[in-house]
Amino acid sequence: IKIYSYQMFSFFKKKNSQTHKLCYEVDLHSHILPGIDDGSPNTEKSIGLIREMQNWGIRKIIATPHIAEETFENTPETIKNAWDLLKTALKSEGIEQEICYSAEYRIDDGFIRMFESNQLIPLPDNYLLVENSFIQAFWNLDELLFQLQLKEFKPILAHPERYAYYHNQKNIYTTMHNNGCAFQVNLLSFYGYYGKSVKEAAFWLAEQGYIDFLGTDLHNMNHVQAISNFLTTKDYTKLISKINIKNDMLK
Repeated sequence: IKIYSYQMFSFFKKKNSQTHKLCYEVDLHSHILPGIDDGSPNTEKSIGLIREMQNWGIRKIIATPHIAEETFENTPETIKNAWDLLKTALKSEGIEQEICYSAEYRIDDGFIRMFESNQLIPLPDNYLLVENSFIQAFWNLDELLFQLQLKEFKPILAHPERYAYYHNQKNIYTTMHNNGCAFQVNLLSFYGYYGKSVKEAAFWLAEQGYIDFLGTDLHNMNHVQAISNFLTTKDYTKLISKINIKNDMLK
């Protein structure tokens, strides 16, 4: 009886600890570079986050630290330095992981200056991850997105579902998407991590066929736990049946 009980316990422990996989292998939105924004503070934490991403089936990570005026005034140099530091730490731990970098650009006056001086770091295929302020959209957003496309950038709006000022004006999503701006929605949003209205907006975007990319937007282990929980839910199964994402085109 004791042996039987132990075997049953082991069986259930193994089943419950099973890691569920993401529906893509390239993550284009994360804050895993150490010490340069509100994501990972050091290489030890970065490596912990990367191990979790590997467990989800991520094979390529495009790190996207914040660049925003007066908060995270990163440059190509500060980002590369953090990337070099992380690559060295991974090598010393014997961890193989493909990591490249771009940025998550807050659309502000600083972004305009970087755009005009050719300092932007695009994602593969000249995609560019940009974000609005959570208080209000940039005053000349439509024109700026158009200008980016004229310069052969492909803008991706990060987490459009999180901008509450669009929730009652969903026609703006339609216009923006139809005008060539791709949308990247956070996995955390579908789990309800940011609240009910954000979750509803995320699923509305999925129903409309407006989701081009998914992203972890990973900052910390709380995010890891929430995403891991989401991958076990019916909502995740429902989501992946409704979307046709382009993440793995960025390999």
